[in-house]
Amino acid sequence: MVSFLEVLDRAHSGPVCEVEKWDKHIIPTHVKEKLREHGLTKTCDPANSVNTDDTLADEFWKAGFEFAADTGMLCLDTERTIKFTEEELKEAIRYQAPSEITIGEGTEKLVVKARKPEDPQPPLFRSGFGVVSEEHYMELMQAMASLKIIDLVTPLTTSTLHGRPILAGSPYESLAGINEAAKVKEALRRAGRLGAPIIGVALSPTEYGLLGGYGALHGYARSDMGLALAVTELKTSYGLLHKVVRIQGNGSYIYGGHWSMIGGYVGPPEGAALAAVAAVLLQLLVHRCALISGVIYDVRYGGNVGRDALWAASVAEQAVSRNTHLLIGGVTSQVSGPCTREVLYEMAAGALEQVASGCAVQCGNRSAGGKHVDHITPLEQKFAAEVSKSCAGMKRTEANDVVKAILPRYEEKLRNPPLGKTFMECYNLKTLKPTEEWLSLYREVKRQLADLGVPLQA
Repeated sequence: MVSFLEVLDRAHSGPVCEVEKWDKHIIPTHVKEKLREHGLTKTCDPANSVNTDDTLADEFWKAGFEFAADTGMLCLDTERTIKFTEEELKEAIRYQAPSEITIGEGTEKLVVKARKPEDPQPPLFRSGFGVVSEEHYMELMQAMASLKIIDLVTPLTTSTLHGRPILAGSPYESLAGINEAAKVKEALRRAGRLGAPIIGVALSPTEYGLLGGYGALHGYARSDMGLALAVTELKTSYGLLHKVVRIQGNGSYIYGGHWSMIGGYVGPPEGAALAAVAAVLLQLLVHRCALISGVIYDVRYGGNVGRDALWAASVAEQAVSRNTHLLIGGVTSQVSGPCTREVLYEMAAGALEQVASGCAVQCGNRSAGGKHVDHITPLEQKFAAEVSKSCAGMKRTEANDVVKAILPRYEEKLRNPPLGKTFMECYNLKTLKPTEEWLSLYREVKRQLADLGVPLQA
């Protein structure tokens, strides 16, 4: 197998390619060529956002595999291409990639297992991303962690540290990484869930945040998962490779993610699906990931819950889950905010697609696009987890029918979504319980999904 040292060597000896040429010529040209070679141009079916065609998924797998081998991953610092042969990719899948991993400690220990499309085994659920004010960080994080249905905890982030802006690459970022680890561990203690696996450091725009969180006395443990998110499209950096070294040195598994942009350098939904398959394979080798996401993102509205993005994600996830034993993570990026029906419909669409397509872990929340301070609450997390776990075993045709029924309830608002309300407006800060208004909307949408065939309990 290709060792990590060999990966570093190739980052310094591979073919030279300037970043601008990579973005504007290499990626678009190779995507178009590969789609054309495999007859995949204009195969997107917006009327059916959950793919049910095994032959199409398998063809995307072949095309994505070849694309990964032909293109490789660019190292931004050296402007050299890290490339692998098809045989090296096959060996990495066969011998390096686990089909299951154990994370967490004590009574919170859990096993992540690979899933296939329509697999009756429920996926694990990971809490989502959001920016929170320092004042309400602990309350929100504790309320989130107290939900037993959430298996893996993702730290929320702040834009300040004791009132000071967290500047990327500065010592503020290192301190923020230390602070994040300590606060999340304390939130878990207050929630009675010490040992629950955490995926972090979430606040790590460069390597310094992660080096802080994994280097502190009360920092992330070996049983947690380190986060290493690739640069779009198909790029890595010294900073990311530093993260890989530190996480591996800690003895932890790595969670990797990559966003392929519809409307970006990869072009249409078919191009994004192709790049997402390649991204999963390349992250396995370059970033040594055990749990990997090849996420779709539509730049036209800043999310991935529209018809094109759902279709592209379903094709890419099925391509990988049908043809490998890789552990796949799915991420739903909503655009609507808490205390709206729309955010729940968006979450449900993402969950139904990802679970039916074979994701081992489902992440159900980037409320309000993950960019508005305090616009995230535990209740939509709970809702997404309930949908994810209840729809395990659903046929893709059934999931597709439900998605088709709920899309018209929110898709016209994707470019002008309702912002909703803040955590402080949606929750009683003393009891950490949701308001009756928010609970009423949650119950209403659950009943609607149950009527459409999702086996949710009232």
